[in-house]
Amino acid sequence: MGSVHVRLLAIVIAFLVLGAGAARAEAVDVALVLATDVSRSIDDGEFQLQRKGYAEAISSAKVLMAIQAGVHRAVAVCFVEWAGPDQQKVVVNWMVIKGGESAGEFASKLLTEPRSFSGRTSISAAIDFAVKQFAASGVEADRRVIDISGDGTNNSGRPVTAARDEAVAAGFTINGLAIINQRPAGYFFAHTQPPGGLPNYYEHNVVGGNGAFMQQVKDFSTFGDSIINKLLTEISALGPAVGAPQLR
Repeated sequence: MGSVHVRLLAIVIAFLVLGAGAARAEAVDVALVLATDVSRSIDDGEFQLQRKGYAEAISSAKVLMAIQAGVHRAVAVCFVEWAGPDQQKVVVNWMVIKGGESAGEFASKLLTEPRSFSGRTSISAAIDFAVKQFAASGVEADRRVIDISGDGTNNSGRPVTAARDEAVAAGFTINGLAIINQRPAGYFFAHTQPPGGLPNYYEHNVVGGNGAFMQQVKDFSTFGDSIINKLLTEISALGPAVGAPQLR
């Protein structure tokens, strides 16, 4: 076989290998990064309510039914915790969730991992970190969504609006979950309850992109129910869930 034929054969094989790799990428209705605030304004009790809320929500019957109602009957989820500019961590890496078994595995991993940080609040760094995670998702997603939940304003790192605008320009949707912290300590008050309220802050500085929305959590005790509503909205992409408070 001549050298030209060998090169042509090598090219054909390379295309076949690349094509097979592309075919192996699983299709999902949405790839979702759940990015959760664990800054120092959130005490240990509130942290536990957050973790438990996410674990119970992802494996709830309502959420599993919503997943099964999708075109691909699957979603990909990655759970991230964040605080200051250099404090971001993947707590549970990308998992494709289709039913109770995979959802239960995700929830179990989430409940066994220790708290990652307790620092300042850099929503901008959280968005930047979340954007980078999608390259490792291993799926083909109809939608790419970053879910930012937190109880305070961006008080460190670059401007949050700059991070939001770059992510939106790249095709990502950023949804917000503003948690009203009823018992901030000392200087945290202005951080957790800024002028106009935290929901208004999230609405104008954090959320953005196609179909983006902001949801308010009145306190940490209602966190679990709010997460279920939020996941239902993000999975179905039908707009804010019925009964979920929002500003739009």
